[in-house]
Amino acid sequence: MDLQNQKCVIVIDETLPLGIIANTAAILGITLGKEKPEVVGSNVADPSGNEHLGIITFPVPILRGSSDHLKEIREKLYQPDFQDLTVVDFSDLAQGCKTYEEFIKKMRNASEDALQYFGLAICGPKKKVNKLTGSMPLLR
Repeated sequence: MDLQNQKCVIVIDETLPLGIIANTAAILGITLGKEKPEVVGSNVADPSGNEHLGIITFPVPILRGSSDHLKEIREKLYQPDFQDLTVVDFSDLAQGCKTYEEFIKKMRNASEDALQYFGLAICGPKKKVNKLTGSMPLLR
């Protein structure tokens, strides 16, 4: 992966409660790490010899957006121009499930229109990621 021409961002619905925002960011980050293991650095030892697991090797800004804006971005991500991006989404449907099996069952019957996205992680060519998210403010 050419890190100079790649970018990853996380976009989260800014109106969500803080706990849901934190949960959304964690889930998106874990899944992104699974899909892109090459972006996680090697383990590092401190001066005492204690080992610390590797973390992502570049910044991942967390951006804020509205529910409608997340939906708009997600719809664009299905278009052929953006098929080379890695996309992780997290929705109200997923957040409301108690087991992964329940999530699988419910997703099979859920229409795209019915989903409310809590967050998206987008990773790929910098120009394409910026085209979708370049004007969005940081979540603070």
